[in-house]
Amino acid sequence: MTEAELKEKNGEHPFGHAGQLISFAAFMAVWVADSYFGRWSTFLAQRVPLAARLALLGLALFATVSLIRSAAAVHHLEGAPDHVVTIGPFRHVRHPIYLGVMLVYLGMGLATASLLSMGVLAGIFFYYNYIAGYEERLLAARFGDAYGEYKAKTGKWVPRVRGTKAR
Repeated sequence: MTEAELKEKNGEHPFGHAGQLISFAAFMAVWVADSYFGRWSTFLAQRVPLAARLALLGLALFATVSLIRSAAAVHHLEGAPDHVVTIGPFRHVRHPIYLGVMLVYLGMGLATASLLSMGVLAGIFFYYNYIAGYEERLLAARFGDAYGEYKAKTGKWVPRVRGTKAR
């Protein structure tokens, strides 16, 4: 079995890991170059206090650790789950690990007010959205209506507000 077939069997995009590494390298290169050397797009840092920017970074890191820590437990199970996982952060969003990674990038960009890194983050978001869509098609094929119901009531990136039922 080829590596691509193994990845697809595991429910991941064949180039998911490579793309994530490339995304990380691109973000870090732009963020470091803009934030610490060129300072081409960090002019907002003069208007927003450092304490506020660091507080946003802290919130992003806290959310990331919470999301990834609880979601990683699912990915470390022996074999793939035989049902749609709807506990922990999966109760709120369908891709908590990807969301957590993007929150780190967001926090870093906000901490230094690097608009160029925010542009790179926009591209990274489109990439993550693409691989998440690919993985969702595999999950829909594997779990059918159960995944469709989960998808209908759970946000892909942002938790859905659940209203109360009328009595």
